[in-house]
Amino acid sequence: MNLKKGLFDRKGDPARIAHDAEHASGLMAEEIVSLLPSVGTQPIVVACIGTDRSTGDSLGPLIGTLLEEKNPANFFVYGTLEDPIHAVNLAEKLAMIEEKHPNPFVIGIDACLGRMKSVGVIQVGNGPVKPGAGVNKELQAVGNMHITGIVNVSGFMEFFVLQNTRLNLVLKMARTMSEGLYEASLHYQRKQSWFQMKLTQDAELKRTPFQ
Repeated sequence: MNLKKGLFDRKGDPARIAHDAEHASGLMAEEIVSLLPSVGTQPIVVACIGTDRSTGDSLGPLIGTLLEEKNPANFFVYGTLEDPIHAVNLAEKLAMIEEKHPNPFVIGIDACLGRMKSVGVIQVGNGPVKPGAGVNKELQAVGNMHITGIVNVSGFMEFFVLQNTRLNLVLKMARTMSEGLYEASLHYQRKQSWFQMKLTQDAELKRTPFQ
């Protein structure tokens, strides 16, 4: 978990969406699609970081589980309640992802703490998330882009706050975020279908002799 807000390598500020805002998942999907690479250039991997041993830090694996159940056609999902990605196995999991998906575009997902008024906000932006940065852990940065959810307040006894974060909020945020990711996968799939159709049409035109 990233315990401090703003610890990202990114270009510009991330988009901020309240998890309970009207059309929150759709707004999130639009932001995700705008940051994805051109269709067909890289496999899209969703890396959900966290552990179910801590309520607040369970956001990532909850998102991974809910998204995996939706079976997105062209997003590869890692980090679930059954098979989480956390501090102990992070390097191993990232190496496995690189081996299975050469040159992937990784969406790094994690929970974080922030200001009181920001609790419940989803952030979507360029650049990796840095798990453990808020507690001085030297963990590998994750992602070409990041999505984080602010689950509680930072600044005092962060681990205690994290352990006592309400599961109700975490689950609501996970549902919105998994739906936003799923909608993004559908948009991306439509772009991919159009791209493949265009390639087929162009190939047919090249094979057709001029009259």
